Amino acid sequence: MTPPKPKDTGAAPSPTTPTTATTTPTQRKPWVKRSPVDIMLAQIDRLRDDVAAKKEEYETAKRQLDKLEAVRKALEGT
Repeated sequence: MTPPKPKDTGAAPSPTTPTTATTTPTQRKPWVKRSPVDIMLAQIDRLRDDVAAKKEEYETAKRQLDKLEAVRKALEGT
């Protein structure tokens, strides 16, 4: 059994409560038409940045693996 809902008194919301339409005007950036060349260059730059980030991640993992393999050799030697 659910509790009864409070009855609506019919009063309008107080004027101090802001509405979303008046407090946050939606200003969109103007649409800029880009040529296919610009789109391809942007994709190339994005991919280049992604490859650089993955290369750095790979090098970090490789260093960690080298350290762990050195520890493994030391443990197996004893």
